[in-house]
Amino acid sequence: MKISYKQLVKIESKSWSLKKPKPHWAIDIEEGKVLYLESLQFKISKNEKKLFSHNILEPNTRNISLNADGSIKGAVGTEEDVKALKALILRFRNQATTLIFTAFPEYKPYLKLAPTSFRPLEVSDRVTSWRADDRRLHVDAFPSRPNYGERILRVFINVNPEGAPRVWRIGEPFSNIASKYLEKIKPYSYIYAKLIKFLGVTKSLRSEYDHIMIGLHDAMKSDMQYQKKSSQITMPFKPGTVWICFSDQASHAVMSGQYMMEQTFYLPVSKQYNPEKSPLSILSKLKKKDLI
Repeated sequence: MKISYKQLVKIESKSWSLKKPKPHWAIDIEEGKVLYLESLQFKISKNEKKLFSHNILEPNTRNISLNADGSIKGAVGTEEDVKALKALILRFRNQATTLIFTAFPEYKPYLKLAPTSFRPLEVSDRVTSWRADDRRLHVDAFPSRPNYGERILRVFINVNPEGAPRVWRIGEPFSNIASKYLEKIKPYSYIYAKLIKFLGVTKSLRSEYDHIMIGLHDAMKSDMQYQKKSSQITMPFKPGTVWICFSDQASHAVMSGQYMMEQTFYLPVSKQYNPEKSPLSILSKLKKKDLI
């Protein structure tokens, strides 16, 4: 399948360890593009195939998470099954870490490892509120966890054993989104930020940057004309495909798919190759003031 859309960039490699990283990869990902690789190997053994069932998931839980300390949450089953699942997720974590360290070597000393997730449910069957509906184009922002501009770098892999793709929509550049919605977001209130911290709604004081990012997330998801008519491409990531993006910057929506793994890293905005490309910098320039 030939993809020419400018927000999607293909990397040719058969190894998770990229021997000769190309400078434009860092430029591309810091501009909010999605990078993908179709030729990496992530082998699943016969014994591991039995783990690919929604029965491995705790009731009322969407994901299974392997924390940085090695503990696992959201899984049910025999001790043997949970141990095997932990090993499967850990193997992906290690390979995803190798990929990021070799693709973007200047990030390596500064990346903070976040939990690794296994997502065994079919996305298209999910019933949620409009704010939680990730089938709508959005950029990631977290109401309870202010991050003051820290970047959210994510590695995904489709591990569907039945050949089904993970279908994403990928939208327009972040600067376009910010220009469209920024003036529609209600003004930031420091008093309100103090109140919701006091009430335990947020884990720390919500900055004006975090307020705007949540506003952009909600404005995009609530605008159905934007969802239908904005510049976008539909990309079916076939099984075995790995894709990478800054999910706080790349406009994305997941339309369908079952069985995926995802690794998140956090990166200080000052440690980007070019911090001027970050959402924090873009929004600060548009607002003509510091936002954190």
